[in-house]
Amino acid sequence: MTYLVTGCAGFIGWRVAEFLLKENYAVVGVDELNNVYDPLLKEWRLKRLKAYSNFKFYQLDLANLEALRQLFESFTFLAVIHLAARAGVRASVENPWAYVSANINGTLNLLHLMKEFGIKKMVLASTSSVYAGQTPPYHEELKVDKPLSPYAATKKASELLAYTYHHLYDLDITVLRYFTVYGPAGRPDMSIFRFIKWMLEDKPIEIYGDGTQARDFTYIDDIAYGTILSLKPLGYEIINLGGGKNPISINEVLDILEEYLGKRAKRVYLPFHKADMKVTWAEVGKAKKLLGWEPKVDLREGLKRTVEWALENIDLVKQVRV
Repeated sequence: MTYLVTGCAGFIGWRVAEFLLKENYAVVGVDELNNVYDPLLKEWRLKRLKAYSNFKFYQLDLANLEALRQLFESFTFLAVIHLAARAGVRASVENPWAYVSANINGTLNLLHLMKEFGIKKMVLASTSSVYAGQTPPYHEELKVDKPLSPYAATKKASELLAYTYHHLYDLDITVLRYFTVYGPAGRPDMSIFRFIKWMLEDKPIEIYGDGTQARDFTYIDDIAYGTILSLKPLGYEIINLGGGKNPISINEVLDILEEYLGKRAKRVYLPFHKADMKVTWAEVGKAKKLLGWEPKVDLREGLKRTVEWALENIDLVKQVRV
């Protein structure tokens, strides 16, 4: 029983692959290993996956259809867990072409090869960013047609392509809209990693806006478990995976980090970026009903584990560029 996990050196892909490997499933991991953020962290995650004998890794670009076809010719996949993507709202404004290539073309190639090789199941990573302009808490039936960034637009396009292939070829696809995932070895372009690093180095904390913008932070292990639960047959479903409680402001997160690190943050407030959302907040009743899933790790516990990991790996954290 072999799973294809795309983006296996990414934050969510790494943790999902690790959980599957621990359960003795075979995992073929694919990652481009680009430098959208510092590859040091991707190398750290990948090293841990390579310690498992039931893991195989291939470095390739999902936009390269022929290279991807060779992989499908070499393995029989039980399902595709598609977690590879160009992430980052602000970066997508600067280089939208890269986001179209990775997020749309890469997804289309996978769907095409699933049809060609008779693979029925995909779990597709999407994002809470598609809910821009709606009133929270966000539920899956909301109309999401006003993306604020090329990133959100390409993720919505991937959702639509997935539905088309479900409709035309009866593929079973579960689309997961993730809400602000954080935790140990998290993305260095996200706020929590940056805040911890800057505080450890006594550098100013850069905050876009006044810090009252709020997020439905979701711990990485909860996200990984929810992703694996989504491998069950569902037809075509869009499901939120988020904290599901009141969103927490950036200022409140910094207050907790100050407590755990025992030092004050030097806060510098910058203009709010118009591609950012003011708040994210997941309605997770559908995840509970269809998957039996709900988040278990609250923000304080998750931040505590994240700080502990950063202190245990402080040399790595200080080397990583943010």
